[in-house]
This record gives sequence, structure tokens and C-alpha cells, in this order.
Amino acid sequence: MKIYVDTAGKQLTASKDPEPKNDQHGKQRNEKDTGRPLWSTQVFVMDETGGEVIAVTTAGEKPSVRQGQLVQPVQLEAVPWSMEQNGKARSGVSFRAAEIKAVEVRTAK
Repeated sequence: MKIYVDTAGKQLTASKDPEPKNDQHGKQRNEKDTGRPLWSTQVFVMDETGGEVIAVTTAGEKPSVRQGQLVQPVQLEAVPWSMEQNGKARSGVSFRAAEIKAVEVRTAK
């Protein structure tokens, strides 16, 4: 089951340029099914209650967004995860999107 995140009413800003999503050896990871390279884009999400920074993973070409741009993830999905490492349980939520697009800002004329 996929859990999609509704971003309506939220302002999303790229807080860092996209970077390769690397494994523990520093090699860029690839999507298991397709072999496409994975990218991680740090995004600041803000609404009327405050803000939070999330990392959004995408596969394929490097997202064409830059730090400071307003962005819109396409099909933003929350992916719960859990694992055991050195006898300790860890869990959290990661975020994945089909793509991340820059939002075109229109200025008043």
C-alpha cells in the first residue's frame, strides 16, 4: 500500500541542491527494479504550524531544482521503515517522489 502526502496549503522550498543518494561505500545507489540512479533533495516544508526539513528521494535524472527554489514533489509518498542494527531497533519515515519540479513564481505586473 502506498501512502501519498497531500502538500496542498504547504510551501515547499529546496533547502539544498539535489545530491546522489550514496551507499555506505560512497557509491550512488540505484533503484532495484529499474537500475535508475537515486537522488536525494532536502526540502523545507512549511505551513501555518511551523516547518520541517525532509529528504525526498527520486529516481532517474537529477532533479532540475536549486537551493532556495519553491518546489513541488509529484506523487510524494511517505514510506515507513524499521530495522534492527547492533541489537537496537530503529524506525522512521522516508519520503519518495516520482519527480521534483520547480514551481514557477509569477510576479504581479
